[in-house]
Amino acid sequence: MNRSLLQVVFFLALSSLVLGSYHYYLWARLVRDAHLPPPYRGAATALLVAGAASLPAAFALGAAPLPRELVRPFALAAYSWLGLSFLLLVVTLGADLARGLLALVRAGPGPDEPERRLALARLLAGASAALGLAGGAAGLASALGAVRVDRVRVGLRRLPGALAGTRVVQISDVHIGPTLGRDFLERVVAQVNALEPDVVAITGDLVDGPVARLREHVAPLGALRAKYGVYFVTGNHEYYSGADEWLDELGRLGVRALRNERVSVGEGDASFDLAGVDDWTSKRLLPGHGHDLPRALAGRDPSRELVLLAHQPRCAAEAAALGVGLQLSGHTHGGQIFPWNFLVRLQQPFVAGLHRLEDTWVYVNRGTGYWGPPMRVGVPAEITCLELHPEDGARA
Repeated sequence: MNRSLLQVVFFLALSSLVLGSYHYYLWARLVRDAHLPPPYRGAATALLVAGAASLPAAFALGAAPLPRELVRPFALAAYSWLGLSFLLLVVTLGADLARGLLALVRAGPGPDEPERRLALARLLAGASAALGLAGGAAGLASALGAVRVDRVRVGLRRLPGALAGTRVVQISDVHIGPTLGRDFLERVVAQVNALEPDVVAITGDLVDGPVARLREHVAPLGALRAKYGVYFVTGNHEYYSGADEWLDELGRLGVRALRNERVSVGEGDASFDLAGVDDWTSKRLLPGHGHDLPRALAGRDPSRELVLLAHQPRCAAEAAALGVGLQLSGHTHGGQIFPWNFLVRLQQPFVAGLHRLEDTWVYVNRGTGYWGPPMRVGVPAEITCLELHPEDGARA
């Protein structure tokens, strides 16, 4: 058995174990302990089993050479369940934690009478289900509604005065794929163009799927308009979808990929450097690719302002050491579904918004689309309009 096949088998085994374990936990707390009457008990059990089985099936269908239109309804249902079951898990764990703390405060194990124990179990199960469903509904509305525009002013110490007010519009983590398609991207493009950008920056994870399946859904990018151009850097998901083919396709649409290189934005002395790097993980995902910021900056004039496009925030320390004035990143989705943002912070130095690291500003876009569950709970999607000015502070 070769290494790739072993990795696939390991992933499937691990994911099945995780899915099975937390679905069993949900069943135990929301169905078994609540002693639902037979009709409801059977229906709830069947729903949990079907939900657990739908997730690996959705991944398999997404990898199969099937038309997107055929896969989309099933993917929407399965990924919606993924988001809803995560929310149910969070609130059910919270209820268990609260019950445990209450028992400690009372210095006892809790109600002794069977009737009281059953009443408490049903109360907690009902409250958990209601909160999970409410969070899921709100998350669906947020993810599938209009994308909001966040306006951020950034002061850069080396920016020429003639470029004060330069607008860089950033979109990131759009994830055109099984559930988001052409109609969504057309709306995003219209919003971006309405901002009259000088530069459009697409900071990776644009697609989830091959060019042959998604070409028509990404075509609206050809309508983007910016005074100094539209630029793109790869995210990790491009490498799961045929990165080289997508780079060719984006070039055909007029989108310039920056692969460990830089360009000049503006005219003559009224200009700044715009650099872009391959995704942080790309070296191990595709031969000929790999994050290389020193290569992108080789030979540059350090007196010129420098804006960097890098999919993952974690290259910020390197960017600060090499004199980057502003780094634009994505990848985190801002956590997408609370409280996932706290876990993201374990891997990335910044999760969302504007941050300062030494002399470098770092802006992390929360994502323009979503990945997996069509939900955003407490973390709205965004299109970012960054207005650049000579150093006078920065504010959102």
